[in-house]
Amino acid sequence: MPSTRTGPRSAPGGGASLRTRRRFARRQWARRWLALRYVVAVLVLVGLVVGGLWAVYFSSLLAAQGVQVDGATQLSAAEVRSAAAVRDGEPLARVDLGQVRSRVEALAAVASADVTRQWPHTVRVSVRERVAVAVVELGGQARGMDASGVVFKDYDKPPAGLPQVRTTTSTRSDALREAAQVISALPPDLARRVDHVEVETVDQISLVLRDGRTVAWGSAEGSDTKAKVLAVLLRQPAQKYDVSVPGQPTTSG
Repeated sequence: MPSTRTGPRSAPGGGASLRTRRRFARRQWARRWLALRYVVAVLVLVGLVVGGLWAVYFSSLLAAQGVQVDGATQLSAAEVRSAAAVRDGEPLARVDLGQVRSRVEALAAVASADVTRQWPHTVRVSVRERVAVAVVELGGQARGMDASGVVFKDYDKPPAGLPQVRTTTSTRSDALREAAQVISALPPDLARRVDHVEVETVDQISLVLRDGRTVAWGSAEGSDTKAKVLAVLLRQPAQKYDVSVPGQPTTSG
């Protein structure tokens, strides 16, 4: 008789069911890994941001190691650095540029300053120094005055090319500023003929020319027009000229 084989048999469709479960498991794992990748990426990004902030704001990796000074001629670079007072080793990102600028601009010879960071280790200070347009004697000391009337520099011997400003005991700082504006407005050919400027008040300013003639100028208002009128008047022989009202100039003497 032919033998009969008996034994366990797979349930109908069992193989297909197993493959389905495996595919489902793979899809589940893929979804979990996708979500996990986002979490990992966020953690890495946060770590990079935190590490970067630490490196920039708290570590010595990007610390200030010097001050570069540009534009200083009257002042030495050492004087500007001393005024800037930037601490070596302070993280460059934490240096208060506004305070550095204020300290540098407190120097009498500095008209303005620009302060920037030069990564990775330098603070750059660019200064614009005041330029003397006249010499004024205050308390027996000859001092340079710029176009805005700021007195900022001492002279042992006044420069020959600058007009002198002579004041009275009643001359105030606003009158000095006005005189500085007058001097700055003078055309070069006229400025070379001025020996000194006499200042009493803001509207009582006079020019004394090198040949001894005097010019009543008044205030700084309309200085351009006054200069043009005076250029014509000086062709006339006189000792005193008045252009304080440029529409009605006068001469005498």
